[in-house]
Amino acid sequence: MSASAVSPAATGLVCAFAVTRTPPDPDGLAAARGHEEGGPLRVLRAGGLCLVVQDVPAALFGEEALTERLNRPEDLERCARAHHRGVEAAAGRGPVVPLPMATLYRGDLTAARAVAARQPVLDTLLDRLRDRTEWAVKVHAAEAVPEAAGDGGTGAPTGSGGGGRAYLSRVSARRREERGTRGKVLAEAEAVDAALRRHAVAATRHRPQSERLTGRRTPQLLNAAYLVEDARRGDFTAALARFTAGGPDPAVRVEASGPWIPYSFARWDEDPQAGPDQEARS
Repeated sequence: MSASAVSPAATGLVCAFAVTRTPPDPDGLAAARGHEEGGPLRVLRAGGLCLVVQDVPAALFGEEALTERLNRPEDLERCARAHHRGVEAAAGRGPVVPLPMATLYRGDLTAARAVAARQPVLDTLLDRLRDRTEWAVKVHAAEAVPEAAGDGGTGAPTGSGGGGRAYLSRVSARRREERGTRGKVLAEAEAVDAALRRHAVAATRHRPQSERLTGRRTPQLLNAAYLVEDARRGDFTAALARFTAGGPDPAVRVEASGPWIPYSFARWDEDPQAGPDQEARS
């Protein structure tokens, strides 16, 4: 896709990135890039809130065109990176509520009205996210977790009597061992989650990623995000270090990243009053 500057026009749409109370620094906003095909990032006032937006061409961001582009992995990644740049630009001076990728409006008035209509929810979210960041934690099994037991490659016995009973006994023992292995690694993943939740304001579990996406030959047991007070970051990272630095149990491997803008805790369709024990499933 070739980059081209687009000015507001009847053929354009408004792409919204994030909502904040404090407009970002003008110089920082001018230096930031959103979508390559759009105009400069700008601030749109919506009641007492600010919306960071960009004018984009309808020919590329209309419903049919955008659906086609997002079905191409390279374009999907490019759009996701552009969206994140816009959210980062909005977050320079205070908390932000990131909007879903490709949030589009027909014009400034439509965008401002949509935000103003949700101002109570957005105000609550901005209060909740102030001085808090997101940490992502993924737990994988250290080794391949056995699937359903087979005959171990030896084949079923052809005879009967003692040989058959011995074979069935071996199969039964193997299945118990494999169930025990699966139970152990799942319990370890739950223990990691429980320990980290004690130092977080809230936690959410995402669907575990497939081995095709992770590039690993071992299953992902936990794909979680934690909302952490900046003042308690040291406590959270100390608890996290006990698992990432080898961990107390070699059955699992723990990976973490952060701090991030709290995307996972800024969803408009969930109760922003949720306490630390409420778990949002994505």
